[in-house]
Amino acid sequence: MAGRPLRVLILEDRPEDADLALHELRRAGYELNWRRVDDEAGYKANLDPELDLVLADYHQPQFNAIRALKIMQDMGLDIPFVIVSGAIGEDLAVAAVRLGAMDYVLKDRLARLGTAVKNAIEQGELRRRQRVAQAALEHHALHDSLTDLPNRLMLREEIQKAIGTNAYAVLMLLDIDNFKEVNDSFGHQVGDALLRQMGARLREPIDAEHLIARLGGDEFAILLPGANAKEAARTAQAMLRALERPFLSEDHALEVTASIGIAAYPEHGAVAETLMRRADVAMYGAKRTGGTYAVYREEDDPYDASRLLLRADLRRAIDDRDITLYYQPQVALATGDLTGMEALARWRHRERGWIPPADFIPVAERMGLIKPLTEYLVELAGKDAIAFGKTAVGLPVAVNVSMRNLLDPHFSEMMEEVIARTGLPAEHLKLEITESAVMAEPSRVLESMKRLRLAGVRFSIDDFGTGYSSLAYLQKLPVEEIKIDRSFVGQMSSQAGSAAIVRATIELGGSLGLEVVAEGVEDEPTWDALKRMGCSAAQGYFIGRPMPVFELEGWIRHWSERSQAA
Repeated sequence: MAGRPLRVLILEDRPEDADLALHELRRAGYELNWRRVDDEAGYKANLDPELDLVLADYHQPQFNAIRALKIMQDMGLDIPFVIVSGAIGEDLAVAAVRLGAMDYVLKDRLARLGTAVKNAIEQGELRRRQRVAQAALEHHALHDSLTDLPNRLMLREEIQKAIGTNAYAVLMLLDIDNFKEVNDSFGHQVGDALLRQMGARLREPIDAEHLIARLGGDEFAILLPGANAKEAARTAQAMLRALERPFLSEDHALEVTASIGIAAYPEHGAVAETLMRRADVAMYGAKRTGGTYAVYREEDDPYDASRLLLRADLRRAIDDRDITLYYQPQVALATGDLTGMEALARWRHRERGWIPPADFIPVAERMGLIKPLTEYLVELAGKDAIAFGKTAVGLPVAVNVSMRNLLDPHFSEMMEEVIARTGLPAEHLKLEITESAVMAEPSRVLESMKRLRLAGVRFSIDDFGTGYSSLAYLQKLPVEEIKIDRSFVGQMSSQAGSAAIVRATIELGGSLGLEVVAEGVEDEPTWDALKRMGCSAAQGYFIGRPMPVFELEGWIRHWSERSQAA
């Protein structure tokens, strides 16, 4: 508002009272552009998103300030709203503030109106910045940062919508056959330009209501609601023809081919995950030839047998304690002090070597083994935390838990028993849950979190920015920390969109009083950039790789010496 008048709408049926309020605002130093209305019709007609302030008398002949506030909210507006009234009871004032009014001033105490308006405008600006940050996070959570196409998360949501409202639907996965050669020959800048052009080229043969998404790397998805496999085959042929024209990038004419896999609802699956997996199977079948498409066939699916073997081995691994924990340190960016450790599960299979959590955790969930696995891992983390606590007293340890854990009605009871067995103070245990897990069953997850928080356990939202949590819901959660996903942190220096997400998340966390931890910090420039942005803490290879518990004491000494030297 610097350099221009304050735009004010006054809802007041007494002109002399409006004049007194305006006088106080001018005394407070405001230049004013104002309009007074005294009925509902005039109020609705003059509500405008460009307004800086609404001053409303509580009692009007036709309606009151609560009604005026609701009208504004129903119109989708969020304008700083201050009530000025001759007489308003404490209950009514509290109710108005809860509904969104930023302050109330009695007419016989108008001297504080200037301060109230100043605070309301500042609060309104903070809310505006939060909305902008939230909108940016929500957009980036559902869109690929390179192409701005819908991403895997949005695709999954759209698949579920399509199969919920159509008798038929088709999912196609497309992979560029020779993309690695493009990157190796011309560089990643040319490769990125090709990926950005690919979305527009794939759009040519399909209708506007069809969805194109980028899943990562050189893989794209096309969703055709209402189509069957035969129609999808015609669309795939048209897409392959569209790709025959060279792509132009930096004076290069690039000729590429692609392979397409097709899975149809309901023939090949009834849920998004099944369709995506089976389209992927079909796509790899097409890739053996290259430059063609294939429809899913059950006899070509190689995964079921290996999964059965993995399930049997996982049960034995839990019983035999073959799954262990590695620890990755987290440090404060401002001071370099060690602030915590994240416990990361590792399974060394006796025949297949190291198996990542992304492969065995979903299997544990499907088999009903997630409860004993989590119980074992939290107990192990508790014992280890007591051990390394001799070197770093009071250091919290963070353990990842799944949505299945939080939906288990006995989970909080189990956690309290584990804490008692290990002797670890509850406040030294932090449970990390993903943003998508929080939003899957919000009310049940919140109930479970509240029970554990009362017991002293702390919570962190992992992979923040990759899901779709609302700001309003985030404020309800008993969390003290959010973690920025490594996919954004790692691309800060090369992609402006990722840097904007990181900055918005840090500002959002700060405005909510939350600690913000950046994952995937792998070099000093990233560390320095996060420090300038005001990020609370960092985690990544630049600080320390995940390590077994017996290496922690040496690492802690080394880091302490390094920090003191710096």
